[in-house]
Amino acid sequence: MSSQKFIILDRDGVINYDSSEYIKNPDEWKPIPHSIEAIRILTDNGFNIIVITNQSGINRGIISYEAFTEINIKMLNTINKAGGTIHSILYCPHTPDEPSTMRKPLSGMFTEASSRFNFNLKKTYAIGDSPRDIEAANSANCIPLAVRTGNGEQILKDNKHKVKIFDDLKCAVDFVISK
Repeated sequence: MSSQKFIILDRDGVINYDSSEYIKNPDEWKPIPHSIEAIRILTDNGFNIIVITNQSGINRGIISYEAFTEINIKMLNTINKAGGTIHSILYCPHTPDEPSTMRKPLSGMFTEASSRFNFNLKKTYAIGDSPRDIEAANSANCIPLAVRTGNGEQILKDNKHKVKIFDDLKCAVDFVISK
């Protein structure tokens, strides 16, 4: 296993504002305050950041692959300009009705990342804003952390996994860095 440090972040609701109407183009992608700074802090502290995100809007025909790529390019450019780096982005385009081992709350993208980049999930924090993010992280044996941004209120309603909950990504990152 690699001795490098890895961390897994959800995208919508953690890095950028989420929308029930989906983030369909780069103009709709807006970073949550302090999230870009948090990513820079992770980068400065030697973390390889992997974004793992469900993107069912692709298979629903709401988001084109071109638009999805443009959204991610905007995110990466914004992060790079602030001094941060994203190691990789893994996404699942499947809808909840399609058979898939990759779609969160299943852990397929987590185990794929671990296999591809050779790191230990048991030593990896995974930060999400929805119950399915926490369930996927638990299933993958990661160390789950939650944020109140995005769909974080859903986690607060029934925190059956007793996950630590932070106001935003910056607060969660401050906790990770302190460990």
